[in-house]
Amino acid sequence: MFEPARSRLFWLPVHLGLVAAGVLAIARQLVPGWSLPLVSLVIGYAFAGLAFLAHETLHGAIVRDKRVRHAVGLLAFMPFVLSPRLWIAWHNRMHHGHANRPGIDPDAYPTLDEHRQSLLVRLSTDCFGIGRGRLRGLTSLFIGFHVQSLHVLASAGRRHYLPRRELGLAFLETGVGVGVWLALLLTLGAHGFLFAYVLPALFANACVMGYIFTNHALSPHTSVNDPLANSLSVTVPRAVDFLTLGFGFHVEHHLFPWMSSRHAPLVRDLVKARWPERYQSMPLWQALLAVHVTPRVYEDERTLVDPTTGFRFRTLMARVRERIRESVRPTAATAVLRETRRPLESGAPRQ
Repeated sequence: MFEPARSRLFWLPVHLGLVAAGVLAIARQLVPGWSLPLVSLVIGYAFAGLAFLAHETLHGAIVRDKRVRHAVGLLAFMPFVLSPRLWIAWHNRMHHGHANRPGIDPDAYPTLDEHRQSLLVRLSTDCFGIGRGRLRGLTSLFIGFHVQSLHVLASAGRRHYLPRRELGLAFLETGVGVGVWLALLLTLGAHGFLFAYVLPALFANACVMGYIFTNHALSPHTSVNDPLANSLSVTVPRAVDFLTLGFGFHVEHHLFPWMSSRHAPLVRDLVKARWPERYQSMPLWQALLAVHVTPRVYEDERTLVDPTTGFRFRTLMARVRERIRESVRPTAATAVLRETRRPLESGAPRQ
């Protein structure tokens, strides 16, 4: 299970071929005008597919050689102008090493204290972040991966994610990506660039962020890095699972990040056999809906709160623990049933 899944590298020419074919069709006007949005969707899927491939490759699950991994990551993350060396520092080391730990994990949503102290945090969560009652937060679904990548790059020096030389190279690699797409803009013009890059990038962001939003946003902050507590897996149709390289198996991925997700279903079965009450999974659409109607600020480790309305939501593992605790009491059946039927509650959290 821990051998490199080298055959997955064949996805690289497939996705690059789709991008090249789509851009060529737009540049040479080989397709009728009404079909350009469809061509954009194909390119956008290829962009997203490249991101899923880069993610697994840079974990070492597809090839072991560092130079090959870096080259694949550089090509595959090009649509998002994301440096692979920045990704390794940000995602592999900081996020996986400290998943959902406030103040350390770059992907963790803020605490209430951080929200009160930082104007930037308030703008990102209250104005443009996805969450309860904020339709404009859906914009982060379509540009979120680009924005977060640039934000992490801008803060990488201050947070000491990379040594100075590596940080300089990360800026250089980002600049190369920007240069490639600027060259495409000059070649195709604004109209062609809209269909060859802008619309595909929006669709690719939605594909990637649709998963990222559900990975940890409904789970508690944790000081101990326990994937069964701080991560959520999501289920999708088998065809979607194939096209996204099993990215929805997120609990499994955090348990064994260097293992190809092609083996994630077996890991899921083993985990569910040993800890059925702790394994967390739900359909992707249900997780996205839950993220949209719940707050994104942590009042405490297990409680999300909307600072403007006071609406509170008990995170997933907190709810599991409450149900387990209540289920051993003879008089708790009604409370458990109510908790199941009404998963989103306002008011003070139950102690």
